Amino acid sequence: DEKSQRLKKLCEDLFEAAKASSGDMPVHLSRVEMASLVNQGLGEYQDRFDEKGFQVIFQSTREKFYIMADGQLLWRVIENLFGNLLKYSMENTRIYMDLKEISDTVDNNKSYVSFEIKNISNYPLNIPAEELMERFKRGDESRSTEGSGLGLAIARDLATLQGGQFDLNIDGDLFKTTVSFEIVQETK
Repeated sequence: DEKSQRLKKLCEDLFEAAKASSGDMPVHLSRVEMASLVNQGLGEYQDRFDEKGFQVIFQSTREKFYIMADGQLLWRVIENLFGNLLKYSMENTRIYMDLKEISDTVDNNKSYVSFEIKNISNYPLNIPAEELMERFKRGDESRSTEGSGLGLAIARDLATLQGGQFDLNIDGDLFKTTVSFEIVQETK
């Protein structure tokens, strides 16, 4: 039963990855408040983070960040990132999450919200970030944990489909993902 559930999940991930990378996925853009979505995710994942001994340190430079995104697809990006934390972060460590505004250096009229997650990998990451973003690539070469290796590729493709940006940086065992979207003005 466990193997059939894993195979089912792999098929679902593969189907979603194919749709996201081909652009053949409906995207319904609307105003989404990013801080609320992140806080909702933290609430839903808190018990699982506690089980792993993670101390999540979340900071936001503003109470609200409005962006144009598809709420369901953006939620899937956050789920993939939080799922990766559970699968691949070193237990009993701190995870830093920051929501902050970044000004566009070229166009002073634009600014972006950046959602940054930093954690320590439970496995040595002796590969470049670009390689880890490839489909079916995982940081633990032994493949001793669950996961298809599609999570980061799906998150990147879903963020890009919505007009966002997805970046990954690795420095030793420090793993940092950043998802950015242009901020839209708050309507009164």
